[in-house]
Amino acid sequence: MKRIVFFLCISFLFSLQLSAQGWLERAGQRVKDRVVEKVENRIDKKTDEATDKVLDKAEGSVKKSGKKNKQGQQDAEEAAETDENQDENAAPKGKTAQKLESVSAYDFVPGDKILFFVFFCQDAIGDFPALWTTNGSGEVKTVNIAPGKWFHMNGDDAVYCYTKEINFPDNFIVEFDIIPEKNFQYGICLTLYQEDPENPKEVNDDLFPGLRGLRIVPNSDGWETNGYESDPNKPWLDGKGSKNPLIAEELNHVILWIQKRRVRIYHQGQKVLDMPTNIYADTKFNRLLFSGWDRNCAPLVSNIKITTASPDTRSKLITEGKLITYGITFDVNKADVKPESYGTLKSIADVLTENPGVKVKITGHTDSDGDDAKNLDLSKRRAESVKNELVKNFGIDASRLSTDGAGETKPIAANDTPANKAKNRRVEFIKL
Repeated sequence: MKRIVFFLCISFLFSLQLSAQGWLERAGQRVKDRVVEKVENRIDKKTDEATDKVLDKAEGSVKKSGKKNKQGQQDAEEAAETDENQDENAAPKGKTAQKLESVSAYDFVPGDKILFFVFFCQDAIGDFPALWTTNGSGEVKTVNIAPGKWFHMNGDDAVYCYTKEINFPDNFIVEFDIIPEKNFQYGICLTLYQEDPENPKEVNDDLFPGLRGLRIVPNSDGWETNGYESDPNKPWLDGKGSKNPLIAEELNHVILWIQKRRVRIYHQGQKVLDMPTNIYADTKFNRLLFSGWDRNCAPLVSNIKITTASPDTRSKLITEGKLITYGITFDVNKADVKPESYGTLKSIADVLTENPGVKVKITGHTDSDGDDAKNLDLSKRRAESVKNELVKNFGIDASRLSTDGAGETKPIAANDTPANKAKNRRVEFIKL
């Protein structure tokens, strides 16, 4: 008798499983496996007990088969959750592997000494800028998407040479803003090079000028670098990056961080290239030029700045008790901290975290351009914004931070040149 009941049970189970097939498919493979497993286990028990329990389970499955797929999916998810909670260390059957994600910190920290700064404020609209020369054409303009004056390098296959020597240190940073025109592909080159003292050129239109140097090419689809020597037998030291290329008809902020032979490039708050040996040893940069061969690019360039490499934040703030930084930046006449300030803020937050007993006063400073009262108010609001960033994004206790603003009243340089004005636009941290 038991044998007959057993086979009847199996037959009935099979028919019920066919009826519930739609629900099982919708519920997912995990639920189906669990149901089969339970059936097999119960068959191993006494036949009478197996019959009752399997029938109850099957009846519930048939009822569920008529419900919406949404409910079936919910049941599947709950079953999966239950299975995972039973054994946290075991990899659940059929579990999809977690998608790989990588995070690279924005590690750029601007220098604390300005060597060179040009934003063409003293050049007349429509003129070719002073202290530059070219074998093509160009003029100073304004644009509707960004403040200030811009050098429009609109010559065809032309070079744009800064006429004075710049004594670059081993570690330095070059920053500039660039707006490519609509249909650009190959962008424009920035070349830093060591001039040949036996063959100096006011307008150097060589593809690889001087004794040795570094050529940086921002393209519409990526970045390219070429470290070179004048010796034709020595190969280029090439670097390439496709991440975050220049955007046409938009303001792009480009940063080059040179540490002896190492080259890092940052664009729009992201590191786009990092080459540890991109420059020939013993290169002593002293010249700068832009060059272009894509007439569709004809970029507008401004805010060219050269600074020394990043300061020792820990030493200056903790040991010396005062840190002056140009790495916390703001838009013109605004107090919102720009994204590229992250590296500087992080370095300061790290020092404060490592020294929990230290309190600091944050003071904003401006140059002398504009109204005195407005500059004072702006400097105070900028200091408060810096405090808020440190509290909100880096977890620094607000009670350790006080703020103030000095406007234009405490310059550290005369407000007579663009470079000196840039020195006065700063944020100071004073250890209390």
